[in-house]
Amino acid sequence: MPDTPPSAPWAIIGAGPMGIATAKVFYGLGLPFVGFDLNSDVGGLWDIDAPRSTMYDSAHLISSRTKTQFTDFPMAEDVPDYPSHKRVLAYFRDYADHFDLRRHYHFGAEVLSCVPDDTGWTLRWRKDGADHTGRFRGVLICNGTLSEPNMPVFPGHFDGALIHSSKYRSPSQFTGKRVLVVGAGNSGCDIAVDAIHHAVSCDLSMRRGYHFVPKYVFGRPADTIGGAIRLPMWLKRRVDGLILSWFVGDAQKLGFPKPDHQLYESHPVVNSQVLFHAGHGDLRVRPDITRLDGNTVCFKDGTSGDYDMILAATGYRLHYPFIDQSLLNWQGDAPHLYLNCMHPDRDDLFVMGMIEATGLGWQGRHDQAELVGRYIQRLDSPGAATIRQQKSRGFRRATGGMRYLNLPRMAYYVDKTTYLRTLHRAIRKLGGVA
Repeated sequence: MPDTPPSAPWAIIGAGPMGIATAKVFYGLGLPFVGFDLNSDVGGLWDIDAPRSTMYDSAHLISSRTKTQFTDFPMAEDVPDYPSHKRVLAYFRDYADHFDLRRHYHFGAEVLSCVPDDTGWTLRWRKDGADHTGRFRGVLICNGTLSEPNMPVFPGHFDGALIHSSKYRSPSQFTGKRVLVVGAGNSGCDIAVDAIHHAVSCDLSMRRGYHFVPKYVFGRPADTIGGAIRLPMWLKRRVDGLILSWFVGDAQKLGFPKPDHQLYESHPVVNSQVLFHAGHGDLRVRPDITRLDGNTVCFKDGTSGDYDMILAATGYRLHYPFIDQSLLNWQGDAPHLYLNCMHPDRDDLFVMGMIEATGLGWQGRHDQAELVGRYIQRLDSPGAATIRQQKSRGFRRATGGMRYLNLPRMAYYVDKTTYLRTLHRAIRKLGGVA
């Protein structure tokens, strides 16, 4: 295998929001790169027609437009506070147009393998039915976190339709059916509301309770309220909990189980309609499933119900099928990486966008790309040496002392303020402004 020349490009895998943010940063810094995406255009899972999209017709942003958008490319003023997936997709395609990103991508290209050696990486991809290979200086994995279903296994057998929410597209799938939605995260609650309007009946099975947040508080998007003053977490929980009690009330009175965690120790559910329908008797809350028997589902409290469809809104797991998993420094349910992106021992492999935080938005992911781009650009600088030392020794995820629930989706959750403070400090060490 010939040596990889110093001018060899970097490979960016994915053209969703993280991929195009990384491409935009690299282009601006003059770093050569080639992008790959299985879809025919940018947008990632937000393109409902993409080969591996998990989007559904009624999906909207659960964070508001101004708190989610890229700072240097704001959404148009006529975009609603919580735009639909169609408006979000249009935004990403406008972003790609504005920064001239498409010409750097191979679309319709499925990355099959990424293999490192002493001088670089060999990528193999399939496009138009033919396999191709190329040499790259390094790899940036930007394929997202919400594409590989985390499908539970239930004891017994079910004679009806049993699907994961990743296979849900339209409420017409519920017509004429008695539906049980399993899992009450944001997607589960959205889909349950769809089922209420189109199914014969809808029940919602919950293993644990959640904290519910309305989309609007005092007539404004909830995530735009407060934040001007940094409060200690104990006080923030008290203040925000009081506000939520005014606008949400006690969900337990509607049949929802009591949360087994404090506010902000897991991702809250941003949905008011599911509470509305529970209060009107349109939705019955059920406990966890113990067994399936034909069309009958048995629950933990000893009750049972008959259903024609079970939809498991049970989330997703991280999935990087094109690379040897031993290269990713897995610990538990996620790779353990400095600032959720930088490998402790390698400067040629980055996992981008493997991060969740309340209020981080796409700009937070753009800032992550800026850190990585500047680090690559200035590998021999004192700032890069300092970061290399920090990431090569024992480090902790930027949780800010939060004790998140021990769930796969929380394995890469961070505290926004702690994360951005550390990230921006690192960018400044590399000569950037943050």
